[in-house]
Amino acid sequence: CNSKVRVGRSLNDAEKQHVTKRREKVLQSLIQQNLTISPDVVPNIAVMGSGGGLRAMVGLLGSLSQLKKEGLLDSITYLSGVSGSTWCMASLYKEADWSTKLETVKQNIAKRMADGKVNWLDQANKLAKYFFTKDNFSLTDIWSALAVSSMVNEVDEHSVTEQRDKDANNPYPIYTVIDKQSKYDRLKSDPWFEITPDESGYSLMGAFVNTSFFGSKFENGNKIKDQPQMDMLYLQGLCGSVLADMESLLSQLLTLIKAKTKTTAKSVVLPKVQNGYQMIQTLVELNLCALKGGDCSVYQKTLKNLVTSESKLAGVLKSPTSKKANPKADIQDTTLQVCNSFFDVFGEKRSWDSVWIAIVRSLEKIISWVWGTTYNYVNKMKVVGVHPSILSSVTREYEDAGLLNNSPYMSVLRKERNIDLIISLDFSAGDQLATVSQIAQQCRELYIPFPALPALPVGGTIEPQDFYVFRGTGKTPTVIHIPLFNKVNCKGEVKKWQDTYKTYQLHYTATMISDLLKKAALNIKNNKQNLLNEIKYAIERKKLG
Repeated sequence: CNSKVRVGRSLNDAEKQHVTKRREKVLQSLIQQNLTISPDVVPNIAVMGSGGGLRAMVGLLGSLSQLKKEGLLDSITYLSGVSGSTWCMASLYKEADWSTKLETVKQNIAKRMADGKVNWLDQANKLAKYFFTKDNFSLTDIWSALAVSSMVNEVDEHSVTEQRDKDANNPYPIYTVIDKQSKYDRLKSDPWFEITPDESGYSLMGAFVNTSFFGSKFENGNKIKDQPQMDMLYLQGLCGSVLADMESLLSQLLTLIKAKTKTTAKSVVLPKVQNGYQMIQTLVELNLCALKGGDCSVYQKTLKNLVTSESKLAGVLKSPTSKKANPKADIQDTTLQVCNSFFDVFGEKRSWDSVWIAIVRSLEKIISWVWGTTYNYVNKMKVVGVHPSILSSVTREYEDAGLLNNSPYMSVLRKERNIDLIISLDFSAGDQLATVSQIAQQCRELYIPFPALPALPVGGTIEPQDFYVFRGTGKTPTVIHIPLFNKVNCKGEVKKWQDTYKTYQLHYTATMISDLLKKAALNIKNNKQNLLNEIKYAIERKKLG
């Protein structure tokens, strides 16, 4: 593997080889659909899955399954996802040749989601592993180990690079996130970041690194320090971090603390360490109480009682805060100071196992609210077209792309991928036409070819159709947009279905999953001929050059 940074907008050789091999499968698939086609006009078709938590995960699974049944899955060159759709992709691509046995894979995923359960000890050990093996431990590690694992019901330790498919039996996968600082700095072309089995990098800027080394420390384009390869659990947390809030993370941490305390209660431990267990739990409960606007005085008093007067923490722990002060700020300050001096007060570190250490450091990260910290592989490089603020930073922070656009358009709109047809499966909450409207505006600002849009209803006040097509001309791809819940498959009950499948819902029952799989499948089944018509149109455009 090349450990140097690659500057340039061209596709890497591995992706080129995959697409070339995939083209033969696409050709055979379209011939089976009775289309008149030759090898030189095989269209590049990309399927995109939007964000939407578990709703997106199940929705994409149902859509792909129906594409398989209709004989269209093998006509797809690329599969790209944001947020919840990447959870589905991760579950699929851990299975070699998943597209050849999709019905079985679908049933296994659905059963795991409905009936599976991740052992708290597995979560705790994963959290500790992230903390002790990575330089840049952040909230994304905590969110992945504790929350995402609970939602998808597995701790997937496969690496992204294991998805390299020499035979191109599956569509080429692209996972998308954004650069948080670039978004805040309003750098319009720089936030979009993609992760593939072969390379990771800025989609539009043209600076990439081998995915094996994404997260390792680089300087002036050369790797100077290794870091562990990113595993699929972390990738799911990175892509799906928009769902996280402080309360949910603290609640997950509290659950872990209680489980850990219960198993260690029978052990012989020093009194100070026993106090430590209680103090960690009380700190988390205190912060949860503050977030909910409750009376925190009982937790503050408990904390004061857990330390002796001669302890260095005695002066830190304050009496219940007056209403005129800033109680949340005081509590956060207290939490950070207690965590910082925790092991000095409650005994040497050898009295604590790795999980407890990781728990305390996790609490610090939650209060500080730092996400997705990763070594910056373009640090100290000189790259034309890359903003100086990016080149000068040692680390960058990456987050859920849904915070900028809830569909992964920028990854498939890279002109080097020569996409002819985009099939956008939209699982967004509320306005399911927002993603396509937003990307049209963003493309205008960045001079990226995108088809002209008619006036679309905004705000989600009108139930959408089940199939929209925006035809491109010249080198502009055609865009098909399919909202998950629409007036055709919901028959006037779009709002009811949206209320049933909320974005922040952490678990779906077997019945809910089954119903949602069917609802997503209907959108493909009802529109097979429409899809074939647009594939024909893409072929005819290629014939004309």
